[in-house]
Amino acid sequence: MKRRGFIRALAATPAVPALIAQQPAAPAPPQAPPAAGRGGGGRGFGPTDPPHIPLVESNDVAAGGRKFFTAAQFGTLKKLGAVLVPPVKGNIGASDCDAPEFLDFLISVSPADRQTLYRSGLNSLEAAARKQFTKAFTDLDGKQADAILKPLLTQVPWVYDLPKDPLKRFVYQVHSDLRTATRNSPEAAAAQANSGRRGVGGALYWNPIDPV
Repeated sequence: MKRRGFIRALAATPAVPALIAQQPAAPAPPQAPPAAGRGGGGRGFGPTDPPHIPLVESNDVAAGGRKFFTAAQFGTLKKLGAVLVPPVKGNIGASDCDAPEFLDFLISVSPADRQTLYRSGLNSLEAAARKQFTKAFTDLDGKQADAILKPLLTQVPWVYDLPKDPLKRFVYQVHSDLRTATRNSPEAAAAQANSGRRGVGGALYWNPIDPV
């Protein structure tokens, strides 16, 4: 490069930052709104602070232990399940699919008259066991349980014409409910699928749910 050209280039160098300084500044990118706190004030969650909602299996939330009946009442209900709906002819029984646990939940969200029917019926069976055999209903053997239950089993020609006697009405109702819960349980559907037998109505089974 000739000396004259070098001097000319050197003289033009300071002008570059000066020209840049004269250019209008680029607008700043929009800032995201600050994350709202988790406290009160009626504020929601900001885009950078989403709510944390853990994912769990529905059955893990819904299923659980005894919800409605007392320990003695629930023990009597489980005994009824074993006696009234045993596993026969390749079918599962009420005790194989937690049918008593499902009924405990179902009755907990049922109308008051049905709750009273169940509670009174379970208490009456417990009282009968202690009166006849001086032991809890859950401790009865098969013959002793039959001695109490057989006189209470009645034929109902029409589902809306239940026995007038409260205890007979309860035994009919709990027998029907235990059979329905067992037949429509996931375990019954799985057993049916494994056996290759065709069922009626497909795999219609209950799942425990948590009421709002």
